[in-house]
Amino acid sequence: MKTVSTDPFRFVGYPVRVHAGENAISKLPEEVDRARSQRVLVVCGQSVATKTDLVGRVKESLGERFAGVFDGGQTGSPLTSVLAGVAKAREVEADGIVALGGGSAVVTARGITILLAEKGTAQELCTQYPEGKPPVSPRLMAPKIPNFVVLTTATTAVTRAGTALIDSESGHRLELFDPKTRPAAVIWDDQALLTASPWLCLNATASCFTGVAAALQRTGLNPLAESDLLEALRLLKKNLPLVKSQPGDPSVRTNLCAAAFLYNRATDAGAGGSALGVVTALAHSLDTRYPECGHGDAYSILTAPGMRYNAEANAAGQARFARAMGVVKQGMDDAQAAAAGADAISELFSGLDLPSRLNQVGVPEDGIKIIAQDAMSDFGLHRNVRRVENVAELEGILATVK
Repeated sequence: MKTVSTDPFRFVGYPVRVHAGENAISKLPEEVDRARSQRVLVVCGQSVATKTDLVGRVKESLGERFAGVFDGGQTGSPLTSVLAGVAKAREVEADGIVALGGGSAVVTARGITILLAEKGTAQELCTQYPEGKPPVSPRLMAPKIPNFVVLTTATTAVTRAGTALIDSESGHRLELFDPKTRPAAVIWDDQALLTASPWLCLNATASCFTGVAAALQRTGLNPLAESDLLEALRLLKKNLPLVKSQPGDPSVRTNLCAAAFLYNRATDAGAGGSALGVVTALAHSLDTRYPECGHGDAYSILTAPGMRYNAEANAAGQARFARAMGVVKQGMDDAQAAAAGADAISELFSGLDLPSRLNQVGVPEDGIKIIAQDAMSDFGLHRNVRRVENVAELEGILATVK
């Protein structure tokens, strides 16, 4: 009798503590003490600082460990903002950082920890793209101060090792990679999560859905990655529609945080976004060039077109995702199932009232070329399941949703 076997795989986890529920912020001091931090800088944006009581709650919880607040975090984590945060961290002699907010606060805090410790500019420390050669990520070896995260929205940024900052002069993304910047602890506090509007919550979570969809299209998923991805998909499908219908239910927000956490854990177990690398590249370029376009908006516009572009190269993988979505009908071949999967994503985002065209987020027709050009140097593009031959192919994708 033949036994079922699994191809060899490797999983490397990392230590992180997650606290969820009512007044979960109260767990912050024990995590700070565990990391032996004594002077903690809180990093957030103006909305969190002025429109919520969260800075006060964190300050009260930290007590004498509170060293100050940097409330200059901005959407997209521009380098100028991060450098101002580095100056503040030096001023208060911070030996720990609490990121308070969503993805931008998380990434800004990580950027601060890197530039606080490393010698060299962000332009020197970021991933380099030598012409005709694979991308190169410099090793960032300096020790980093610990960071802790108190979320206001679900985000896949939270337990990542990568940090993408916007170069304010060129408008390009600066991608830095350092596993030492992953958080020591993550807080999903009921009231903190409810401070985000339903629109902001949906926008922040849309990219997570795309990430899960891409990972489920990958060949050779191991059982650890696949099980986390399937549960993340279930949580997203169930809870995304509830954000608007049950806006005061913290469990909906917590479930979305859990989905993002599971997706990130799946990537640690070998899942990845190469099946939709073209979507990641274009989305990064779009929301960098057009800050009024939310991160989730970019993915809601581009995910289905990116799937259709890749369909011929990955019909079997896209059909696998379509089966997980429950949209494959009897008699469909892989190509038909792939098309059904792309249509299902369009319908899901449309049902959440997220945009589906570039002109809905302020992109004129002549903006397509610069978005496509920027995307050609994005790390994600180099991993796409279908080789992108030239910028004209990217312009063609964008033209379908102008």
